[in-house]
Amino acid sequence: MAAAAASALPVLLLSLSFAAGARSPCFTSFFSFGDSITDTGNQMLLAPDGNLPHCCFPPYGETYFGRPSGRCSDGRLIVDFIAEHLGLPLLTPFPGKLHSNDFPLGANFAEGGATALDFHFLAEKGIYNTHTNLSLQVEIDRFKELLATICSSPSAECKDYLSKSLILLGEIGGIDYNRAFFEDVASDKIIAIVPYVVAEIGKSVKQLVELGAVTILIPGNLPIGCWPGYLTKFWSPNKEDYDPLSGCLVWYNNFAQHHNKLLQQEIVRLQKLYPHTNLMYGDYFGSATRFHRHPENFGFTGSAVVACCGGGGPYNYNESLICGNPGSKACAEPSTYVNWDDHHFTEAAYRIVAKDVLEGPFSTPRFNASCLMGRTTDSGRHSSY
Repeated sequence: MAAAAASALPVLLLSLSFAAGARSPCFTSFFSFGDSITDTGNQMLLAPDGNLPHCCFPPYGETYFGRPSGRCSDGRLIVDFIAEHLGLPLLTPFPGKLHSNDFPLGANFAEGGATALDFHFLAEKGIYNTHTNLSLQVEIDRFKELLATICSSPSAECKDYLSKSLILLGEIGGIDYNRAFFEDVASDKIIAIVPYVVAEIGKSVKQLVELGAVTILIPGNLPIGCWPGYLTKFWSPNKEDYDPLSGCLVWYNNFAQHHNKLLQQEIVRLQKLYPHTNLMYGDYFGSATRFHRHPENFGFTGSAVVACCGGGGPYNYNESLICGNPGSKACAEPSTYVNWDDHHFTEAAYRIVAKDVLEGPFSTPRFNASCLMGRTTDSGRHSSY
C-alpha cells in the first residue's frame, strides 16, 4: 500500500502544481487545429449516421468526462490543459456552419484522421487510406468562415482580435505518415513527403499571420516508435532496433525527429519573415521521451509502451479488436499507463506534455515568456510586463 501511494505521489504533485499555475488569461481567445491528438469532438459531430469512430464509445472519456466526449483518450488532451492553464473554457469543436455567438472565446477545428496534405496529393504519392478527406487547409478554411462572423476580415478589427488570441497549430502530419506506414508504402517514399508536410504547415502559419495571428504554438510529432500500434505492426527480432531505455522502435522515432527538425527550420524561417510574431515550437517528442525512458519518475507503474485499452497481444493492440469495440478491455488504472490506445496517450501523459510545454523547457522560445508578452488586461490592452 505504501509503495503504491509513493508511486502515485509524482502524478499527484504534478496535478496540484499544474492546477496552481492557472492564472488570468494571457489571451482573450484560443483556437486550435490538428488531428485526433487535438480533436475534442469534431470527428464525432461530422461522422456519418451509424458510423461513429471507435473513440466515440466507452471506455473513452471515462476518467474525466465520465462518458465519450469525442476525445481519443480516457480524459483531457493537451489542448484542454492549455485552455485550463490560460483560464479559458475547454474549446468547443467547430464542425462548420455555426455562428460566432457559439464561440465567444475560441474554437477547435481539429478532427481525428485529418492530414496535413490533401487527399489528392497523398493519392498521387500512393497513400490512399486516409480515413477522411479532411486536410489542414479545410480546417483553416473553416476558421476563416468563423472569423468572418466575428469581424470583417481582413480588417484592423480582425487583426486586433487575433493579436490577443493563442493559436495551437497541431500536432498535424502524423496521420499522413501513419497511413503510409500502415499501408506498407516504401520508407523512402514516406521520407520524401516530409518536406511537403512541413511546407503545408508553413503555408497555414502564413495564412494565420496574414489574418492577424501573432502567437502560434506549433508542435512537432510525438515519438511514433513508442505507439503500441507501431510496436505491434513493426515488431522486430533484432534488439538493436529498439531503444534499450524505452523499448521503442529507434528507426520510427528517428523518422519523427526528422519531421521535427525540418519543422523547426521552417519555424525559424517564418519567424524571420514575420518578426512581429511569436512562433513557438512545441517539443512534444522531447517531453514524451522523458517518461517513455523513465516512466517510474512520473508515476507510470503500468507500462510506457503497452496500451491501457485494447484487444490483447504483447502491446495490448489488436487491429481487429481496437479500443472502443465490443470485446476490447481497458486497464483498471489509466493514470498508471502512458498509452491509452494504439496511438493516443492517457490523460495523465497528456497532462505532463502540456505542463512541459507551458511551464518547462519544451517550447522554443519558452511559452511562459511569450505568454507574458501576449498577456492582456481586462480592458483588452496589452500589459507592460
